[in-house]
Amino acid sequence: MKIYFHLSLEEFTNCYLITNDAGEKKEALIIDPGKINEKMIEQIEAGPYNLTGVLITHNHTNHVSGLSTLNKIYSPSVYAGDYEVSGTRTILLRGDGEIEVAGLKVEYYSVPGHTMDSLVYKIGDVLFTGDTLTSGIIGGTSSIYSKELLKAKIDEKIFSQTDRTVIMPGHGPPSTVMSERLYNLDISR
Repeated sequence: MKIYFHLSLEEFTNCYLITNDAGEKKEALIIDPGKINEKMIEQIEAGPYNLTGVLITHNHTNHVSGLSTLNKIYSPSVYAGDYEVSGTRTILLRGDGEIEVAGLKVEYYSVPGHTMDSLVYKIGDVLFTGDTLTSGIIGGTSSIYSKELLKAKIDEKIFSQTDRTVIMPGHGPPSTVMSERLYNLDISR
């Protein structure tokens, strides 16, 4: 498994291309296609990778607007906590579970608070957190209740992972579970 980071400068949103070279088929998936650019398409085509899936952490425009471009070029399955994302029907994920995408085991966790459809994905020892958790802060919420719910779910679903688990957020630099547990400004310990 290889992870390629792409930054959309329009809203400083992180997008990840994950490739799987194991086995006969070379497959890929994308997490949070905020904006699809020529470099990403070139990476997929140069593999050549079969783009089999798109994982959406939450249905905000800056994390899904590239989905229409992907659907014009490829036919990936789209997984999300919302029934429809950017005009695309999704494979609806609820609660916590496990799926296989691009030949990779993908665990998913429901972590509501930033949005009610927020999901965190785990592939290997890497968590893709969207806006749920960013280096040093938690995602924005609309109420005190939502903030407390988000903090409780982060503690339950993210901080229960091993210290060395890498966090790849929807915005900003990567982090680790240990760093967030110790230094996140929004989580009081």
